[in-house]
Amino acid sequence: MPTTLRRSLLAVLATAFLGAAPSMAMAGVNPPTVDDNLDPGSSIHVTKTVSTPVIPPRPDVVLVVDSTGSMGPAIANVQSQLSTIVSSVKAAQADAQFAVADYKDVSDGASVFTVRSDLTGDPAAAQAAINAISAGGGGDGPEAQLNALWQIGAGGNRISFRPGSSRVVVWFGDASGHDPSLGHTLADAVTSLQGVSAKVVAINVAGGDGLNATGQATAVTSATGGQFFPSVAAGNLSQAILEGLTNLPVTVTAETACDPGLSVSFSLSLPRTVQSGSDLVLEETISVAPDARQGSTLTCTTRFKLNGADAGDEFVQRVAIGVNDVTPPTVACGPGVNPSGRTPGGWQQAGFFQMVADDNLAGVSVAIRDDATGTSFGPYAPGTYFKLTQAPGRSGSTAVPFTGAVDWHFGFRGDATLVATDAAGNTASATCSVPPAQK
Repeated sequence: MPTTLRRSLLAVLATAFLGAAPSMAMAGVNPPTVDDNLDPGSSIHVTKTVSTPVIPPRPDVVLVVDSTGSMGPAIANVQSQLSTIVSSVKAAQADAQFAVADYKDVSDGASVFTVRSDLTGDPAAAQAAINAISAGGGGDGPEAQLNALWQIGAGGNRISFRPGSSRVVVWFGDASGHDPSLGHTLADAVTSLQGVSAKVVAINVAGGDGLNATGQATAVTSATGGQFFPSVAAGNLSQAILEGLTNLPVTVTAETACDPGLSVSFSLSLPRTVQSGSDLVLEETISVAPDARQGSTLTCTTRFKLNGADAGDEFVQRVAIGVNDVTPPTVACGPGVNPSGRTPGGWQQAGFFQMVADDNLAGVSVAIRDDATGTSFGPYAPGTYFKLTQAPGRSGSTAVPFTGAVDWHFGFRGDATLVATDAAGNTASATCSVPPAQK
């Protein structure tokens, strides 16, 4: 989305700390539907905009808290503002879930890593989990965050991430970490987080030597597609958490299902990664195959996914293309019958004809025209039997019902032309004439 709109949304989020949680702007694909008619073998181009949500869909948010002794003010800030964080995120993504874990140092024994709450959609449960954390311990300067991050990911598998969710780990602390930590190196932690496709938002709380003193924070955030906040005051931590959740990379992919004979493609090619809350503009080509069945309506459904997650009906595009009938009908002056229903041996000289017409689709009709006067009669159904009498000296053209098996009698000054017209307006013609009598 435009920068000004994005800033306004972030400003709205910030006001959540002063009042009620805001509602979020809608995201989705525009236009959501395409309805058109195309000839076989042709294409159309449509500019498609995928507006990503400020917060990625179906978020599973894990708060990983440094709970050592120096972190008291930062923890207190999050405890007092967690309800606002949760309500703001849920205003954007109602199915958001939160988990809470904290870490200390190896010297703190069993408290080195604790999952206070697995993922839950219950704000009260998340609040109780963060309230259970108290600052204390820590031993020497570096802490045990690499073990904590490893435990969160596929290595420790301590968090029950939902299938198809957007996984975000919000890690905050003020100190560097031991490497290795309980046997887990920085590389181990990164691999574990990548194993669950988690993006890490690392927030360094000002005061200690810092999460990134040895480059651990930027290594983790770069490898997971997250972001790093290098210095945040304890009193601003909650706002930084919320901002971090609204500035994440979003990878857009598409799953398309089309009827045979119809296809869609995109330029730029997908997947494509953009910042959450921004627009991805695509040029879409919708193509009908040369052998597509004429007169049919073909459909395509494209479901745009964000970070591999189903983003809802707002991100579904439906295409309906009517395939034009471009094939003209066939028409001929066929052998007719006499009033008794028999085809005479000299049917053409006798002037007995049949309007023979066919088409690839239903709905063909036939008109008949006197070439000398330009007068036309009809339309008639294919299979109509008629008697044609040609008299160059007559004053005009006539059409009257005939007798028996013969439907019509046409009196023309010149030859007759049959014009077949199908339901799409395609035409074809054939000439009928009565040979002059042999002398």
